[in-house]
This record gives sequence, C-alpha cells and structure tokens, in this order.
Amino acid sequence: MNGNNPEKVGISTIIGEAFSYWTRTLMYQVMFSLLYISILITVLFYFAEYYGIMEDYLASVDELKNGMEAYAEAQKKIIANPNYGNFSWVLIGVLTFLFPLNMGLYKMFRKLDMKEPLVVQDLFAGYVGINFFNYASYYFFWFMVFSLTAPTVFLGIIWVGITLFSAPLMFFRNLRIFQTFSLNITAWKKFFPLILAGILFSMIFKFVGMITIIGIPFTFAFTNAMIYVLYKGIFREEERPAKQ
Repeated sequence: MNGNNPEKVGISTIIGEAFSYWTRTLMYQVMFSLLYISILITVLFYFAEYYGIMEDYLASVDELKNGMEAYAEAQKKIIANPNYGNFSWVLIGVLTFLFPLNMGLYKMFRKLDMKEPLVVQDLFAGYVGINFFNYASYYFFWFMVFSLTAPTVFLGIIWVGITLFSAPLMFFRNLRIFQTFSLNITAWKKFFPLILAGILFSMIFKFVGMITIIGIPFTFAFTNAMIYVLYKGIFREEERPAKQ
C-alpha cells in the first residue's frame, strides 16, 4: 500500500490498487481465465461422458423446471452413480493441476512493483522446477481439508480465512503451509475489517463478471490482485523478485 500503515488505509485505496494491478495485467488475466476455464471444462466434460455422468447431469438440470425437490432427487441419482467417486477425483486432480497458475499472476504483480517487463512465461512460474509440486501438494491438502469442513459452513470459512495469504507467503517467502497459519491469523486479528471488505468486494466484482457471462474472462482472477494488495500492505516484506 505504498508504504502506508494498513490501519490508516481506507478500502477505497485498497480497491484502487487492486484495480491498478488488474488493469495493468488485463491481457494476462484474460489468458489466465481462458486457459483455466477451457482446461477445466474440457477435462470435466470428457470424464463426465466417460463415466456416464453427463446424461444424469443434464437430466438434473431439466428437472429444475419441476422445482427444487425434483432437482434434489436428480442430484441424488448422480451421486448414486458408481463412477461418481472416480469423477470426483478427476475434478480434484484438475483443480490441483491448475492451482499453480495463480502463482504466475503473483509474480507479475511483483514484477510491476519492480518495474520489470512482463512476459507470457511469467504466467507459468508456478510450474517451474519444484514449484509445481510445492503448490500442487499445497492445494491438494487445502482442498481435502476444505471438503471436510465446508459442510459445516463455519469451519469451512475459518479454513479459508487461515489460509487466505498462504499462497503468496509460500511463493514470496518460501514458507511451508503450516508456517503460514499463524501469520494469517495475526493478519486477521489486526486488519479484520480491511481484509473482509477487500475480499467481499473482490467476490462481488467476480460474481458480476460471471452473471454477465462475457465478463468472466476479465473478472475471474480479480481476487488474486486483491489478495496481493492486502498481502503487500499487511506483511510489509522487503521488495525482492519472485522466485523463478
């Protein structure tokens, strides 16, 4: 936040900086979104067809016109499919594979701070060398815990909260996931209103892009810019190039 005390920085400043990073990397934001969504949809459609889930899914969508009860029953049929478990693992696998793409955006934001030129290769920083295994294993662990806590809602929110800045902390400071928990908790204790407002705004902005359909490629990764702005201001790390 340009060296200002985060406690004295208003949400308007946070939003302004997030939009600055977002607009200056807009071409790469679109590339990120199209790459992420196209791979996700292609893989899921293929395996949904392969495991015989696609037909049940389309039937469940058709049941929406008959009300939520009919839709819920159709969803139960999907879950009852003996191949549903295999399909779930495919979903987890593709999400795990795609997660390191986020590190590329963080690297680009840091390069903007360092006034260095951006290149397409930066987008794949999370896949270079051991980076992929670090961030893929992190996301796999994160998702497993989230899948267990999400049904309770409250615990799911807590888990998201204590890992909100884990990815940039791992990327820029080379910390392990368990080392980031206390830093996340401290950040929330000190800057709860600021973090909450920033994240809620980024989610709303992303949602607006989703409901307009055409805006999805532009707003899909906006949350990364918001998280980076909050991270940079709260943790005050010494500026240095991101890992290659």
